[in-house]
Amino acid sequence: MPDESDESRPRRTAAVIPAAGRGVRLGPGAPKALRALNGTPMLIHAVRAMAASRAVSLVVVVAPPEGAGEVKNLLDAHALPERTDYLVVPGGDTRQESVRAGLDALPEDIAVVLVHDAARPLVPVDTVDAVVEAVRDGAPAVVPALPLADTVKEVEPGPKGEPEPVLATPERSRLRAVQTPQGFDRATLVRAHETVAVSGEGATDDAGMVERLGAPVVVVPGHEEAFKVTRPLDLVLAEAVLARRRATDGF
Repeated sequence: MPDESDESRPRRTAAVIPAAGRGVRLGPGAPKALRALNGTPMLIHAVRAMAASRAVSLVVVVAPPEGAGEVKNLLDAHALPERTDYLVVPGGDTRQESVRAGLDALPEDIAVVLVHDAARPLVPVDTVDAVVEAVRDGAPAVVPALPLADTVKEVEPGPKGEPEPVLATPERSRLRAVQTPQGFDRATLVRAHETVAVSGEGATDDAGMVERLGAPVVVVPGHEEAFKVTRPLDLVLAEAVLARRRATDGF
Protein backbone atom coordinates (compact mmCIF):
# COMPACT_ATOMS: atom_id res chain seq x y z
CA MET A 1 0.00 0.00 0.00
CA PRO A 2 1.51 3.42 -0.93
CA ASP A 3 2.81 5.63 1.83
CA GLU A 4 0.38 8.55 2.19
CA SER A 5 3.21 10.77 3.43
CA ASP A 6 5.34 10.17 0.34
CA GLU A 7 6.71 13.54 -0.72
CA SER A 8 6.68 12.41 -4.35
CA ARG A 9 2.89 12.47 -4.43
CA PRO A 10 1.49 15.53 -6.23
CA ARG A 11 0.35 18.41 -4.04
CA ARG A 12 -2.92 19.28 -5.71
CA THR A 13 -4.43 22.73 -5.30
CA ALA A 14 -8.11 23.62 -4.89
CA ALA A 15 -9.86 26.98 -4.78
CA VAL A 16 -12.82 27.56 -2.46
CA ILE A 17 -15.17 30.41 -3.44
CA PRO A 18 -17.69 31.34 -0.72
CA ALA A 19 -20.66 32.76 -2.63
CA ALA A 20 -23.54 32.41 -0.18
CA GLY A 21 -23.88 36.10 0.76
CA ARG A 22 -26.42 38.57 -0.58
CA GLY A 23 -24.22 41.65 -1.09
CA VAL A 24 -26.60 44.26 0.30
CA ARG A 25 -24.32 47.19 -0.60
CA LEU A 26 -25.05 46.63 -4.28
CA GLY A 27 -28.74 47.12 -3.56
CA PRO A 28 -31.77 44.83 -3.80
CA GLY A 29 -32.07 41.99 -6.28
CA ALA A 30 -29.96 38.93 -6.99
CA PRO A 31 -27.12 37.93 -4.65
CA LYS A 32 -23.97 39.90 -5.45
CA ALA A 33 -22.12 36.89 -6.84
CA LEU A 34 -24.87 36.38 -9.43
CA ARG A 35 -24.94 40.00 -10.67
CA ALA A 36 -24.10 40.26 -14.35
CA LEU A 37 -20.76 41.67 -15.43
CA ASN A 38 -20.47 42.07 -19.19
CA GLY A 39 -23.52 39.81 -19.44
CA THR A 40 -21.97 37.03 -17.33
CA PRO A 41 -22.50 36.50 -13.57
CA MET A 42 -19.59 37.71 -11.44
CA LEU A 43 -19.35 34.24 -9.94
CA ILE A 44 -18.56 32.74 -13.34
CA HIS A 45 -15.82 35.32 -13.88
CA ALA A 46 -14.38 34.44 -10.47
CA VAL A 47 -14.50 30.68 -11.17
CA ARG A 48 -12.78 31.22 -14.52
CA ALA A 49 -10.13 33.36 -12.82
CA MET A 50 -9.26 30.49 -10.47
CA ALA A 51 -9.42 27.84 -13.20
CA ALA A 52 -7.14 29.96 -15.41
CA SER A 53 -4.27 28.85 -13.20
CA ARG A 54 -2.87 25.50 -14.32
CA ALA A 55 -2.03 24.85 -10.67
CA VAL A 56 -5.73 24.78 -9.70
CA SER A 57 -7.30 21.38 -10.37
CA LEU A 58 -10.56 21.85 -8.43
CA VAL A 59 -12.85 24.83 -7.79
CA VAL A 60 -15.40 24.47 -4.98
CA VAL A 61 -18.24 27.00 -5.06
CA VAL A 62 -20.07 27.40 -1.76
CA ALA A 63 -23.62 28.42 -2.64
CA PRO A 64 -26.57 29.73 -0.63
CA PRO A 65 -28.10 26.72 1.17
CA GLU A 66 -31.32 27.02 -0.81
CA GLY A 67 -29.57 27.89 -4.08
CA ALA A 68 -26.99 25.14 -4.60
CA GLY A 69 -28.97 23.62 -7.47
CA GLU A 70 -29.29 26.98 -9.20
CA VAL A 71 -25.55 27.62 -8.90
CA LYS A 72 -24.75 24.12 -10.22
CA ASN A 73 -26.98 24.80 -13.25
CA LEU A 74 -25.21 28.14 -13.70
CA LEU A 75 -21.79 26.50 -13.83
CA ASP A 76 -23.07 23.86 -16.25
CA ALA A 77 -24.43 26.57 -18.55
CA HIS A 78 -21.12 28.40 -19.01
CA ALA A 79 -17.94 27.33 -20.76
CA LEU A 80 -15.27 26.55 -18.15
CA PRO A 81 -11.77 25.09 -18.62
CA GLU A 82 -12.11 21.32 -19.03
CA ARG A 83 -8.89 20.49 -17.19
CA THR A 84 -10.45 21.72 -13.92
CA ASP A 85 -13.08 19.96 -11.80
CA TYR A 86 -15.98 21.88 -10.28
CA LEU A 87 -18.04 21.20 -7.17
CA VAL A 88 -20.97 23.07 -5.62
CA VAL A 89 -21.78 22.68 -1.92
CA PRO A 90 -24.32 24.47 0.30
CA GLY A 91 -22.89 27.10 2.63
CA GLY A 92 -23.73 28.43 6.06
CA ASP A 93 -25.03 31.62 7.61
CA THR A 94 -21.60 33.28 7.73
CA ARG A 95 -18.57 33.43 5.49
CA GLN A 96 -16.56 31.46 8.04
CA GLU A 97 -19.14 28.67 8.07
CA SER A 98 -19.22 28.65 4.26
CA VAL A 99 -15.44 28.38 3.94
CA ARG A 100 -15.51 25.51 6.43
CA ALA A 101 -18.16 23.78 4.30
CA GLY A 102 -15.88 24.14 1.29
CA LEU A 103 -12.93 22.72 3.23
CA ASP A 104 -14.99 19.76 4.39
CA ALA A 105 -15.80 18.92 0.75
CA LEU A 106 -12.17 18.72 -0.43
CA PRO A 107 -10.70 15.38 -1.54
CA GLU A 108 -7.87 13.99 0.58
CA ASP A 109 -5.17 14.68 -2.01
CA ILE A 110 -5.66 18.47 -1.88
CA ALA A 111 -2.67 19.97 -0.07
CA VAL A 112 -2.94 23.66 -1.01
CA VAL A 113 -6.16 25.65 -0.63
CA LEU A 114 -7.01 29.03 -2.10
CA VAL A 115 -9.92 31.02 -0.65
CA HIS A 116 -11.23 33.57 -3.11
CA ASP A 117 -13.96 36.22 -2.95
CA ALA A 118 -16.61 35.81 -5.64
CA ALA A 119 -16.74 39.62 -5.63
CA ARG A 120 -13.16 39.81 -6.98
CA PRO A 121 -13.96 38.51 -10.48
CA LEU A 122 -11.01 40.02 -12.37
CA VAL A 123 -7.93 38.85 -10.46
CA PRO A 124 -5.20 38.07 -13.03
CA VAL A 125 -3.83 34.54 -13.30
CA ASP A 126 -0.30 35.74 -12.47
CA THR A 127 -1.52 36.77 -9.01
CA VAL A 128 -3.18 33.39 -8.46
CA ASP A 129 0.00 31.60 -9.53
CA ALA A 130 2.17 33.76 -7.24
CA VAL A 131 0.04 32.84 -4.22
CA VAL A 132 0.13 29.11 -5.03
CA GLU A 133 3.88 29.19 -5.59
CA ALA A 134 4.53 30.88 -2.24
CA VAL A 135 2.51 28.22 -0.39
CA ARG A 136 4.28 25.42 -2.27
CA ASP A 137 7.58 27.02 -1.30
CA GLY A 138 6.71 26.55 2.37
CA ALA A 139 4.59 29.49 3.57
CA PRO A 140 1.61 28.25 5.61
CA ALA A 141 -0.48 31.29 4.65
CA VAL A 142 -0.11 33.81 1.81
CA VAL A 143 -2.10 36.93 0.97
CA PRO A 144 -1.82 39.17 -2.10
CA ALA A 145 -1.84 42.82 -1.10
CA LEU A 146 -1.17 46.34 -2.37
CA PRO A 147 0.40 49.38 -0.71
CA LEU A 148 -2.13 52.01 0.31
CA ALA A 149 -2.53 55.09 -1.85
CA ASP A 150 -4.33 57.05 0.88
CA THR A 151 -3.25 58.08 4.34
CA VAL A 152 -5.22 56.13 6.97
CA LYS A 153 -6.59 57.51 10.23
CA GLU A 154 -7.59 55.47 13.27
CA VAL A 155 -10.69 57.08 14.78
CA GLU A 156 -13.09 56.68 17.66
CA PRO A 157 -16.24 55.45 15.90
CA GLY A 158 -19.29 57.64 16.38
CA PRO A 159 -22.84 57.97 15.07
CA LYS A 160 -23.14 57.76 11.29
CA GLY A 161 -22.49 61.11 9.67
CA GLU A 162 -21.12 62.69 12.85
CA PRO A 163 -17.51 63.97 13.18
CA GLU A 164 -15.21 61.31 14.68
CA PRO A 165 -12.12 62.07 16.79
CA VAL A 166 -8.79 60.93 15.30
CA LEU A 167 -6.81 58.63 17.61
CA ALA A 168 -3.73 57.94 15.49
CA THR A 169 -2.21 58.05 12.01
CA PRO A 170 -0.55 54.70 11.24
CA GLU A 171 2.61 54.78 9.14
CA ARG A 172 1.32 54.17 5.63
CA SER A 173 4.48 52.44 4.40
CA ARG A 174 3.81 49.57 6.83
CA LEU A 175 0.19 49.04 5.73
CA ARG A 176 -1.19 46.89 2.93
CA ALA A 177 -4.67 46.44 1.45
CA VAL A 178 -5.34 42.71 1.37
CA GLN A 179 -6.94 40.95 -1.59
CA THR A 180 -7.75 37.38 -2.57
CA PRO A 181 -7.13 34.59 -3.38
CA GLN A 182 -5.52 33.91 -0.05
CA GLY A 183 -3.49 30.70 -0.11
CA PHE A 184 -2.91 28.15 2.63
CA ASP A 185 -1.33 24.89 3.52
CA ARG A 186 -4.48 22.84 3.92
CA ALA A 187 -3.66 21.45 7.35
CA THR A 188 -2.98 24.95 8.70
CA LEU A 189 -6.27 26.36 7.41
CA VAL A 190 -8.27 23.41 8.70
CA ARG A 191 -6.63 23.82 12.12
CA ALA A 192 -7.54 27.51 12.12
CA HIS A 193 -11.19 26.73 11.37
CA GLU A 194 -11.25 24.06 14.07
CA THR A 195 -9.60 26.34 16.65
CA VAL A 196 -10.96 29.84 16.10
CA ALA A 197 -14.48 30.00 17.50
CA VAL A 198 -17.33 31.38 15.41
CA SER A 199 -18.71 34.51 17.05
CA GLY A 200 -21.16 37.07 15.67
CA GLU A 201 -20.75 37.20 11.91
CA GLY A 202 -17.63 35.03 12.12
CA ALA A 203 -14.23 35.68 10.62
CA THR A 204 -14.14 37.52 7.29
CA ASP A 205 -10.39 37.03 6.76
CA ASP A 206 -8.98 33.52 6.76
CA ALA A 207 -5.39 34.73 7.03
CA GLY A 208 -6.40 36.55 10.20
CA MET A 209 -7.57 33.24 11.65
CA VAL A 210 -4.19 31.72 10.87
CA GLU A 211 -2.48 34.68 12.55
CA ARG A 212 -4.47 33.91 15.71
CA LEU A 213 -2.88 30.45 15.69
CA GLY A 214 0.53 32.11 15.82
CA ALA A 215 1.46 30.75 12.39
CA PRO A 216 3.34 33.05 9.98
CA VAL A 217 1.48 34.83 7.19
CA VAL A 218 3.35 36.40 4.27
CA VAL A 219 2.33 38.94 1.64
CA VAL A 220 2.96 38.75 -2.10
CA PRO A 221 2.24 41.58 -4.55
CA GLY A 222 -1.43 41.94 -5.41
CA HIS A 223 -2.90 43.55 -8.51
CA GLU A 224 -5.04 46.62 -9.06
CA GLU A 225 -7.52 44.57 -11.11
CA ALA A 226 -8.21 42.26 -8.16
CA PHE A 227 -10.41 44.91 -6.56
CA LYS A 228 -13.63 43.94 -4.80
CA VAL A 229 -16.92 44.73 -6.54
CA THR A 230 -18.99 46.02 -3.66
CA ARG A 231 -20.74 49.21 -4.78
CA PRO A 232 -22.40 50.25 -8.06
CA LEU A 233 -19.36 52.32 -9.07
CA ASP A 234 -17.22 49.17 -8.82
CA LEU A 235 -19.40 47.56 -11.49
CA VAL A 236 -18.64 50.47 -13.82
CA LEU A 237 -14.91 50.05 -13.21
CA ALA A 238 -15.12 46.28 -13.73
CA GLU A 239 -16.92 46.75 -17.05
CA ALA A 240 -14.17 49.17 -18.12
CA VAL A 241 -11.46 46.63 -17.22
CA LEU A 242 -13.23 43.93 -19.23
CA ALA A 243 -13.61 46.28 -22.19
CA ARG A 244 -9.89 47.02 -22.10
CA ARG A 245 -9.06 43.32 -21.92
CA ARG A 246 -11.26 42.59 -24.91
CA ALA A 247 -9.58 45.35 -26.89
CA THR A 248 -5.99 44.40 -26.00
CA ASP A 249 -6.05 40.67 -25.31
CA GLY A 250 -9.10 39.39 -27.11
CA PHE A 251 -10.48 38.35 -23.71
